[in-house]
Amino acid sequence: QVQLVESGGGLVQAGDSLRLSCAASGRTFSRDAMAWFRQAPGKEREFVAVITWVGDSTYSADPVKGRFTISRDNRKNTVYLQMNNLRPEDTAVYYCAANRGGVPATGVAPYDYWGQGTQVTVSS
Repeated sequence: QVQLVESGGGLVQAGDSLRLSCAASGRTFSRDAMAWFRQAPGKEREFVAVITWVGDSTYSADPVKGRFTISRDNRKNTVYLQMNNLRPEDTAVYYCAANRGGVPATGVAPYDYWGQGTQVTVSS
């Protein structure tokens, strides 16, 4: 059974940091593009960051550039999202996703597997 399990969310204050983890199991993910998305209440799911299977190329959405960093450890089948200088507008459920084709897409549709999400709440 293919699973993506996110962890590391929580309630923090503005300016704090969090590191999210996404543990993948059930198949080999080392050639997948891996991404983070987020969804705030009443809003559509939006792209946050993506990393290629080699890990040599990353891309982040403008609202998080310079604050969030995506990385991966293929030996552990795990992808991370380091979030620094968090803001109240970062409050959302954060989802991990995997694209079997390895394409570092920013849209929701190309992703084949999704985790259940982890809540991040940033208070002002």
